[in-house]
Amino acid sequence: MSVTAERKKALISEYALKEGDTGSPEVQVAVLSERITNLTEHFKTHAKDNHSRRGLIKLVSQRRRILDYVKSTDHPRYEALIQRLGLRR
Repeated sequence: MSVTAERKKALISEYALKEGDTGSPEVQVAVLSERITNLTEHFKTHAKDNHSRRGLIKLVSQRRRILDYVKSTDHPRYEALIQRLGLRR
């Protein structure tokens, strides 16, 4: 259900803006998106797991806040990020 260390490391290296970058919005949104995807798969078999559903809602809200920040500061960067991640907005 959680992101493995290898997968997280791969996401960080893929979305990092420079060497050792783990805090940029691109990396944060990529890791959150991976966690959201994993939880969404979890709910296909555990539909009544409301405790984890609360965590999913929290993750989605956190990703939304980060994306809103990027959108307000650098709109082309926001567009490129959502295109690269395949998000709807």
